[in-house]
Amino acid sequence: MKTVPESRPAPARVQDGGLTVGGRFQGKRAAMVTFSAYPGDPRPRRAVEALLGEGLVVDLICLAEGNPQRKEINGGLTVYRVPMEHTRGGKLRYAFNYTVFLLLAALRMTMRLVRGRYHLVHVHNMPDVLVFSALVPRLLGAKVILDQHDPMPELMTTIYGVPPGSAAVRIITWLERLSLRYADAVVTVNEACRKIFSARSCPAEKITVVMNSPDERIFPYLPAQGARGAARNDGKFVMMYHGSLVERNGLELAVVALGLARERIPGAELRVFGRTTPYLDQVLAEARRLGLEDCVHHLGPRRLEELPGEIAACDVGVIPNQRNAFTDINTPTRLFEYLAVGKPVIAPRTQGITDYFPPDGLIYFEPSNAEDLAAQMERVYRNPEEAARSAEAGQEVLQEHTWTREREVLVNLAGALLGR
Repeated sequence: MKTVPESRPAPARVQDGGLTVGGRFQGKRAAMVTFSAYPGDPRPRRAVEALLGEGLVVDLICLAEGNPQRKEINGGLTVYRVPMEHTRGGKLRYAFNYTVFLLLAALRMTMRLVRGRYHLVHVHNMPDVLVFSALVPRLLGAKVILDQHDPMPELMTTIYGVPPGSAAVRIITWLERLSLRYADAVVTVNEACRKIFSARSCPAEKITVVMNSPDERIFPYLPAQGARGAARNDGKFVMMYHGSLVERNGLELAVVALGLARERIPGAELRVFGRTTPYLDQVLAEARRLGLEDCVHHLGPRRLEELPGEIAACDVGVIPNQRNAFTDINTPTRLFEYLAVGKPVIAPRTQGITDYFPPDGLIYFEPSNAEDLAAQMERVYRNPEEAARSAEAGQEVLQEHTWTREREVLVNLAGALLGR
């Protein structure tokens, strides 16, 4: 097995997530805007810490999501929490919430300009048009990065079932085009998304891929293990799912597959981590209908720092994504998180995954096929050595995309924009 290279230390000293002494961008100021919570959303959190680590002073504007602390100062980081929740609903509700947040973010950045101009503004979608909250800083010379986590047209067709040629999707695509054009640089999560944005309107040279790799400080590397590699003595075979509990991520498929495989896998158990949603209620009702209430356990959400311990306690991670326009191009962060802790992963054979992982790097199943997923669950159970070899091969991909490497890509892009 290849040895994981040691991480290159950041040139600045980071303490408790704040800043900082030194760094190549010392004396520069940045703003970051995200329609999500901090520190709960990993990608903005990693980006904030990367910029802080290089000496930038950062103002972060985000959702409160129940956090009563509206303003928080930690070293070079000031967090402004807008008292809003990321509630799921219809298209009009999303549009209203996005518009209100955009205006409040723009107002906050404009008010802060009395203390000095911003040199960089980093905006995370969704929505794409949130990039226009940077209008005033940009007019005063700030460079703008648009971080495209997700392509919104594909997400809309997946969530709402609208056809790709519908008026709503055409409008979203047009707004995406305007947003990409407005930004000075575009960052996205994988090659599949880069190709999509480039094909629709954005010059390829304007797009940089910064993958959703887990931070090695939170997910320290552990050697690959096969299922039951920890020599379980409790008679269990523990599968794990963590992440957003929404239909496109396919938890119900995993429950149905478990029902098909349970008789052939003694002690089979599925542990589910994530915030309660109406979809989760439906899945748990289906588990009860199938007589699986004793082996499907929803254990609630976990902080990012708690996830490595939960992963270490399982035998295999399961990515049960349903096949749709969005998940076909998605490269789930969970893949890397399981592999970082040395666990094999069962995952769908989709473009966003096979672009990076070889046939032996994961335990693949045909997307949306519960029978095949059940067969792969049994395969991992019966062949722990094969599962360990798969985890080893998957870790070789992880080594190529550690956060240390992806962080350097992001920092170099910021440096190019800042003229450093």
